[in-house]
Amino acid sequence: MALVTTMQAIVKAEGAIYPAVQLVFLRSLVGFLSVTPLVWRHRQKLTDLSNIRGHLARVAFNSAALTLNFAAFAVLPLALVTAIGFTRPLVLLAMAALMLGEHVSRIRYAFTALGFLGVIVMVRPDAIPWNFGLLASFGSVFFGSLAVVQTRRLAGEDTVVLMLFYTVGLTLLTSVPAAVVWVPIPWDEAPRIILVGVLAQLGQYCWLQAYQKQEAHLLAPIGYLSILFSGSAGWLYFGEIPSLSVCAGAAIVVLTTMLATPAERWLKNANRP
Repeated sequence: MALVTTMQAIVKAEGAIYPAVQLVFLRSLVGFLSVTPLVWRHRQKLTDLSNIRGHLARVAFNSAALTLNFAAFAVLPLALVTAIGFTRPLVLLAMAALMLGEHVSRIRYAFTALGFLGVIVMVRPDAIPWNFGLLASFGSVFFGSLAVVQTRRLAGEDTVVLMLFYTVGLTLLTSVPAAVVWVPIPWDEAPRIILVGVLAQLGQYCWLQAYQKQEAHLLAPIGYLSILFSGSAGWLYFGEIPSLSVCAGAAIVVLTTMLATPAERWLKNANRP
């Protein structure tokens, strides 16, 4: 979380100068270079994909989600973008029911509704004007959820292939729009731009290691502490002080997301004869 929050802070600082899609391309390029040996080793699998359209759709959704996320960080407080990102499990719940035919209980729908009340508290439609940053942040959640749905549709695919195709595809897909809006990077700025990709890869590696060494139900709640990391980074580096509405709304979203599964389990046990 510390590595990713540092990356987000750099993205926010550099986003005032460089287009979001350019930063996404450079981030993915660093990732591509780091996995090049794996790409070569598994080149046969990458060229013999059975569902190329499904893989391309997944990469396209992820590209849109990441670009919009970077754009949101450039214009909104770090804590607010992080808090809005917590709504992804709620959006994914509805998408899984509609697009994958997964069964969703009434109690989960109720908690989802409560979660979106938390979103309303966060963004305060009566006081905060709807600008590009908010639209980009919610757009990132929407496309990120679509990417997860598409990943579930590719459940039978090799995990390494999914990772490599994502890295290669993201680099290639964002290269053209990045070239169109490219802003030249001075040599003294290059290390910070490269650091975005390095931190993203290291952060991903740490998460993978964490989930390999510890149970998911213990790690998942820790992920919500990222609101503290992003809030602290926003305050230290950009003078951003999270508003009471953002803190209250984030708390509602986090609690509804965390309590949905225990509540559903309790209700099932209570209804058993």
